[in-house]
Amino acid sequence: MNMLFQLMERVARFMAILGGLVLTVLIALTCISVLGRGLNTLGHSPFLNALSEGIAKALIATGVGPVSGDFELVEAGISFSIFAFLPICQLRKGHATVDIFTNALPQAVNRFLTAFWEVLLSGLIVLITWRLYVGMSDKMRYGETTFLLQFPVWWAYALSLAAAVIASVVALYCAYVSIVEAVTGKRIRFVPEGGVH
Repeated sequence: MNMLFQLMERVARFMAILGGLVLTVLIALTCISVLGRGLNTLGHSPFLNALSEGIAKALIATGVGPVSGDFELVEAGISFSIFAFLPICQLRKGHATVDIFTNALPQAVNRFLTAFWEVLLSGLIVLITWRLYVGMSDKMRYGETTFLLQFPVWWAYALSLAAAVIASVVALYCAYVSIVEAVTGKRIRFVPEGGVH
């Protein structure tokens, strides 16, 4: 069981790092696009043209402007990042919980409730993964592409699906562990509790 936890931990960390790298690239892309859009607007502004028409024309001549298709790339990357962060969040019990009433309950009942919610959440993640697969299949069949960059929409679905499959595997592992912990009363996952509110 310990080796399996270590494997899940490695996979979850890898996905979180990958998701973080993608998110960092998307942040940089957005900043560059916003800066380009701002400089393009400045080049066309009456203020800069009145101040120095030569500088305004030189700025516009550089071709500065927003990154073409930036929102399409951000949309695809964010969906991947969300699914990439799910495994570590699930494994580390990082989901927010509200335990105002359950604190007064016996530990055995709380273990059962934890197992119940883990199983339910795992089922939802698997359901979302399945629906992503169905959506990707539809996008592949119809050959839908993005408006500006014209890349197939199913590529974004495929990236999200790959991350969602890993999230599903980790979620099912966590549900199994929670059930074993509820039945045996032994702690298997020694991780800090998530965002308890």
